[in-house]
Amino acid sequence: MNTMNHKSNKLLAAILFILLTGCSGMATRDKSTAIGAGVGGVAGAVLTGGGALGTVGGAAVSGIIGNQIGKDKK
Repeated sequence: MNTMNHKSNKLLAAILFILLTGCSGMATRDKSTAIGAGVGGVAGAVLTGGGALGTVGGAAVSGIIGNQIGKDKK
C-alpha cells in the first residue's frame, strides 16, 4: 500500500510540473483565462456535487471572467 501511495505522489508531482512549465510562455490574459477556468471548474463541481453541467458551466463562466480581468494587465 505504501509503495502505491509513493508512486501516486511521484506521478502527481510530475503532472503538476508539466502543467506549471507549460504556462510559462503564456500571456497574462491567457494565464488569467486558464486560472479562472480551473477555479470555476472546481467551484462548479463542488457546488453541484460533481455534476458535469456545473463543472463545465463554472469553468466556462469563470474562464470568461478571467479573460476579461486579464486583458487590462500587461
